[in-house]
Amino acid sequence: MPDIGPLSDPAEVQPVVAAHDPYEVLRNRDLLLYLIGRFVASLGQQMLTVAVGWELYERTHSSLMLGLVGLTQMVPMLLFTLPAGHTADNYDRKRIIVAMTFVLACASLGLTLICGAKAPVGWIYVCLFAAGTARTFLWPASSAFLPHLVSRQQFSKAVTWSSGSFHLSSVAGPAAGGALIAITHSAATVYAVNAAASVICFCLIAMVRRQHKIANKEKMTFKSLLAGFNFVFRSRIIFGTITLDLFAVLLGGATALLPVYAKDILRAGPTGLGFLQAALPTGSLLCALILAHRPPLQKAGGTLLWAVAAFGFATIFFGLSEWFWLSFLALFLCGAADNVSVVVRHTLVQLLTPDEKRGRVSAVNSLFIGTSNELGGFESGLVAHLTSPFFSVVSGGIGTIIVVIAIALIWPEIRKYGRLDAAS
Repeated sequence: MPDIGPLSDPAEVQPVVAAHDPYEVLRNRDLLLYLIGRFVASLGQQMLTVAVGWELYERTHSSLMLGLVGLTQMVPMLLFTLPAGHTADNYDRKRIIVAMTFVLACASLGLTLICGAKAPVGWIYVCLFAAGTARTFLWPASSAFLPHLVSRQQFSKAVTWSSGSFHLSSVAGPAAGGALIAITHSAATVYAVNAAASVICFCLIAMVRRQHKIANKEKMTFKSLLAGFNFVFRSRIIFGTITLDLFAVLLGGATALLPVYAKDILRAGPTGLGFLQAALPTGSLLCALILAHRPPLQKAGGTLLWAVAAFGFATIFFGLSEWFWLSFLALFLCGAADNVSVVVRHTLVQLLTPDEKRGRVSAVNSLFIGTSNELGGFESGLVAHLTSPFFSVVSGGIGTIIVVIAIALIWPEIRKYGRLDAAS
């Protein structure tokens, strides 16, 4: 039989490329349990935040008492971040998550009893301090445990879905908390719901099969406590990305001035304020869904820098706007840009850090994020008090763009960084 050759021209044969499946990572049983558990817990926490503020102001009519809520939750972060990071690296991270979730459930149960009995408000701050301490230990353990649930190639997708679930809770939680208070006329119901949410999270995380195996347990010494800081300062990409986020949040904290814009500039009232507060997490949620349905970023470093620059421009846009829906759009874009930054930064921080240091590096990262959020709100309020809200927001956006340019010049390896799913 004569040779009739190939059925088609080899030059026309295209390589078979596997179709991108955005839901593949969600078919991972352990990851799905983790994401659902964390979503339920976050939803309850968002509801609780609304309830605490409502009850304290209802009982005391004091803005100082409201300000003490943030301080009470920030103090544990400053006191316990380093021990929390060390604990996450030297003990089973899953057990830490489960134990701290149980403490959060007990704190919420305490708030329920305090509210029902009309006990002195000082006990509310005791429960908030206990919850803040639990979250300080929970955050680094949870962040460092996530890489154990998926492969390195799927980790950025896991972060994207995790971020999306958090922002969904940020949209739904305050609304659900406010509605529940309106129906029951009591914060106790919300506290009880949050306690139940913590119990559900406790059960779901307990069902996760993956375990964190400690290679070499270290004694808690001053040197080991500072290992996270030392690693961050030595890793130029991690240090650069954390610095970028810190200053972007510090300078671009327009959210602290939303009540001023809603009341005095946009004339939108409390309903408009609610919409403006929902704009950021809504933008983040939509962006997370888009990222989840796209292949992993091919130029992660450049995308990160452009995203933070877009955050700065959107902040300026918000500061200049005097029309409500333009302001809503600006905040929506801020949220979308911020989500890109969160996904890239968290992926790089976790995958570029050795597992034995992930807890401590995650603790440093959470400390920087937490303090920059608090200080960013203070900075925006102070500048607005000394000048004007307009100047505070616009100058913050301009400052954010300047920071992006400086970071790109000081850490050129960030803008040159490539595939996010190949972080190594």
